[in-house]
Parts: sequence; C-alpha cells; structure tokens
Amino acid sequence: MYAAASLVPVVLLGLVLFAGYRTEANNHGLARARTEASLLATTAVAPQLGGVSLDKGLPEADVAEMTAISHRIIDEGRLLRFRLRNTRGEVVFSEDGSGFGGEIEDEVLDAARGEVVSLLTRVNSDVGDNGPKGVRAVEVYMPMYAANKQILGVLEVYVPYEPIAADISAGLNRLALQLSIGLGVLYVVLTLVSFSLTRRLRREGRHNHFLARHDPLTSLPNRVLFRQSAEEAVAAAVKDNRRCAVAVIDLDRFKEVNDTLGHVNGDALLVELALRVKEHAADRFFVARLGGDEFGVIIPDIDDAAAGDELWELRRVLEQDVQVSGLPLSVQASIGFAIAQEDGDDADELIQYADVAMYHAKKNHLGVARYDRSQDRYDAAKLALVTELRQAIEQDQLVLHFQPKIATDSGGVIAVEALVRWQHPVAGLMPPDAFLPVAEQTDLIDPLTTWVLNAALHQLRTWGDDAAGLAMAVNISARSLIRNDFADEVLTALREADVAPERLLLEITETALVADPQRAARILARLYREGVRVSIDDFGKGQTSLGYLSQLALYELKIDKSFVLDREDPTNAAIISSVIQLGHNLGLQVVAEGVETTETFAWLCAAGCDVAQGFLFARPMPAAAMSEWLRDRAALIPSQPAPLVN
Repeated sequence: MYAAASLVPVVLLGLVLFAGYRTEANNHGLARARTEASLLATTAVAPQLGGVSLDKGLPEADVAEMTAISHRIIDEGRLLRFRLRNTRGEVVFSEDGSGFGGEIEDEVLDAARGEVVSLLTRVNSDVGDNGPKGVRAVEVYMPMYAANKQILGVLEVYVPYEPIAADISAGLNRLALQLSIGLGVLYVVLTLVSFSLTRRLRREGRHNHFLARHDPLTSLPNRVLFRQSAEEAVAAAVKDNRRCAVAVIDLDRFKEVNDTLGHVNGDALLVELALRVKEHAADRFFVARLGGDEFGVIIPDIDDAAAGDELWELRRVLEQDVQVSGLPLSVQASIGFAIAQEDGDDADELIQYADVAMYHAKKNHLGVARYDRSQDRYDAAKLALVTELRQAIEQDQLVLHFQPKIATDSGGVIAVEALVRWQHPVAGLMPPDAFLPVAEQTDLIDPLTTWVLNAALHQLRTWGDDAAGLAMAVNISARSLIRNDFADEVLTALREADVAPERLLLEITETALVADPQRAARILARLYREGVRVSIDDFGKGQTSLGYLSQLALYELKIDKSFVLDREDPTNAAIISSVIQLGHNLGLQVVAEGVETTETFAWLCAAGCDVAQGFLFARPMPAAAMSEWLRDRAALIPSQPAPLVN
C-alpha cells in the first residue's frame, strides 16, 4: 500500500519536471531564433543601410543588394521569409513581395520601440499574407540601430522551426529517458525506505503498546493492565458466582537496599524477584508490578483460605536469598488481599481494599492479611473532610482553646497549652480527634501546625498582663519536626509575635522523635540554644531509647494521661513514679496530665511530680474565658517563668 502510494508523487514529479523542461526547451528555441535574427541584423542588414532610417523607404540602390542578401540566406535554409519595416511598422522591403499595405500588428510597434519580439507561428498566418498557411516558424521582429543607437527600422524574419523542434524533441527524449531512470531509481529507494520505516514503525508500535501495558524494568504487566485484568477477573467471578482474590504485595525495607547499595542494585533485586514471582505464578494467577516495590496479584476461582495459603507460599518464595553484587540479600514482604463478591464486586474497590490490608499487614508485621473493614481508615467522608479542612485553614475557621498547667509546689499557673478546635459551619465545634488524624496523614498537618503556632503566640501577646510570665505550650507533629526549615519557622513566629523564646514550650510525641532521630536532635538542639523549651508529650506510650533521651536538648517529660487516669493500678503507679525519678535524674521537669481528682493530685505531689494538668483545675476553654480565669487566679501566677532545669 505504501509502495503504491509513493508511486503517485513520483509520477507527478516526473510529469511536472518534464513539463517544465519542455517549456524551457521551447523558450530555448525562441531564443535561438532571436539570436539568428540579431546576427543577421547586425552583420548584414544594418551595415547595408549605412545608418539611413527606413522611414523614407529603402533606397533603390540598396534594394538589389538587400534582395541578394535575403535570397542567399533563404536559399541556405536559415530563413523562410525576410522583410524590412520602418519605424511606423510599414513594410518597405519584402523578399517575396508580401506584407505591403497589411495591418500593422502590436508586435511590430513593440519592436519599433526597441523590443525584440519572437513568437511561434506558421508562414502566412499574419493578416495581409497571401497563400495557405505554411510550415511552423519562429517569427522575429528585431529593431535595427545606427551607430548612434538610433532605431533605423525593424527587421522581420521567419526562422524555420522544424530544425529547432527536432533538436528539442531529441533533447526531450533524452530527458524523458533520464527522468524515467532517475525517478525509477527514486521510486525503488522510496519503496525500500517505506518498507523499512513501515516495518520499524510496526515494531515500535508493538513495543510502545507493550510498554503502555507493561513495566519496562521487569517486563511484568503494569498498573494499567493489572486494573484491566482485575476488572475482567472480577466480572467473570460475578457472572459465574465464583470467588476471585485481588492482592497487593509491598517489599519491606526495600528503601534500605536502594540507599545502601544504590538504585542499580535495587533494580537488579526487583528484576530477580519479579522473575521468581512470574515463575511461581506460571499460568495459575496473574502478576503485575504496580510501581516501586509494589506488586499486584490476581488469583481466579479461589476462596479465602486457599488464597491465604497461596499468598503465604508466594511470600516464602520472595524471602529466599538473592545474590546482588556478591551479597546475599533476603527481603520480606507484606501482602494484603480482598475477595471478589465477599468484599465487593468493583475492581477498583477491591484493589483499594487489598492496599489497605497490605498496610495493615506491614504495620502489624502480619506477613499476609485479609481485608477487614475495621482496617480501613479512609472513606468518602474523610476524603471530603480533607478538602473542607484545607478550606478551614484558609478561611480561618480554626479556633484555639487553652488549658492551664499548675505547679504542684505552689498551685500557681506556670503555662497554658494551646489546643486546636474547628468551628465547622455545619457540624459546629469539632474536637481535634475528629480531624487531626486526617491532617496527620496528609500534607495539611504542616499548614495546620503553622497556624496553631502563630495563633498561640499572638494570643499570648494579646493577653498581656493577664498572662505575664506564662509559657505557651504548642503541640508539634512528627512531620513538622523533621522539616529542615522548622526551626527557622518557629524563630520567625516568635519574632513576629514579639514573644521571648523561653515562653514557648513545644510538646513533641515520642513517635516524632523516633521518626528521624538524628534530624530531630539537630533541630531540637538549635531551638534549645535559642531558648525555646521542648517537652516530650505522652511519655511512656512510645519507644524512645533512654540512652538517646539523655542526648536530646529537652526541658520536660509529660507523663501520658492513660497512666494517670488509672493511677490506682499498681503497675501504672510504679510507671509514674519511675518516670518522675527518671526525669529528675536527667534534670527535666515532669508533668502529669489527666489529673481529675484531688486524691490523684495529692499523690502526684507526694511522688515529686513538678506540674499537673487536667479537669481538676480547668477544662480547655476559649481565649476570653482563659483570660478571665487567669485574672481570677492572678495571685497564684509566678512573677517569672520557671527557669530551665538543664
């Protein structure tokens, strides 16, 4: 088809070139006739006139000589007709006696004004000519000049065209042959190129089609083909009332391989694992690489228990040692799966459910986990909540409530903790538990933390004398703490609010510290040097290393309220006492939150706890109520903030 298509432009090109060359050849023939006439005018006719104009006719003395000249040229076959005209275009000499008294044509007048005119015609075609039309000729009108460039008259000659036509025809025949050969070669070349390109394009098209549906590194099907296959498998299962398992596999600690051995070796590991999975799957189930270190599996016609057994076996295959750069590597995998019809009949939902189960397996070190709705922390309402929360931050719908912290030795207020609330336009005032978990799972936690920090510091300044000497405690998320610019953000907020650094107390959970210990230590050290105080919140729930704890720039330990609320349990009481002793040994202030009874407060005082916080003293309240509450207890507020212990 492409060869036939390329023939059309080649033929058209040949026709256009041939027509162009033909026109050029004809023009060349006319030019040849003009050259013949010019040579005759300058060498034979004009000299014979002796510079005398033909306006008064040809002198009798010149008629015989001009007759002889014209006959000789005509007899030689160089001309078919010879005439002389004056500058008015009138014939004053005609070799054959024709043309006298005839109509004067425009071409003659043009020549009388100095132009050379030539045109293809036939003998006896002009008005006034006698006899039948003769052979083809080139009719040329040539002005003749005297020595002073004055036009003496016009030479009219008819040059035989047949010899010119014969030369043109011979040239065109040679040209046609050359064009045919050249264009034939061109066509063959175009055909070969077209065939080569077509084959290459088809090969690339097949390759691109493959890449669009397969992973280029492992050659396994990609996420697009996985989703399509899942739709087909689920639809078949629903149609035949069968079961189908959709699973997602994630390699544990694969990032460590990339960071330690480099991405090249990481890719080599992925290729080997993909080959293993593919060989193990054979024709029994479908395997795809979803991206990064994630794989997808579809097992048709299988129930819950059998799917679990199959995936445990696949996990054992993945965990066998792999040689990478001479090193034996063993990777573990977390696998989550969902069952079509039992968990749903939509492929996208089942993939999402399998992903949820996989994260549940990874978090709880289960290896393989089947989807359960209790694992799903995301739903449509929470997704909508993310959008609304973003708007709430931008539209200033958030508010702060404050809870005081009481010194156990004096009963005075030494600090207040800022607690964020959301004044939702529809749901009303929402507690932090309703939106903070969602914020912490998205990038909203950063702007939310920034808002709370700035709002709390400005409120502290707004209270003025009512909060003289008080510190402001602000909760900081793990994600915010390990940001490179976090310390700069805190110090900038202090400067803009015109609050002394020692009046800011950042409360950070143990989880935030273990997320990236080295970076957290650097940031905390810088803040400590600037005077900002740092508290470990919910201490006792996390996994902070005691050796690491001693190296951090800390001011305070805050005992998790779950221990305080159940203080009568001997184990919890022992933990509280141990934390108080540990904090003091490290030179830290110790705070107990969740104090709700006078008995608990008395016990904490006896145990040596430095600060208490809880409903016994005050519930979290808005800024205006907090200001009034502080004024009522003005006598209990220390004149200066508590000094840094360490």
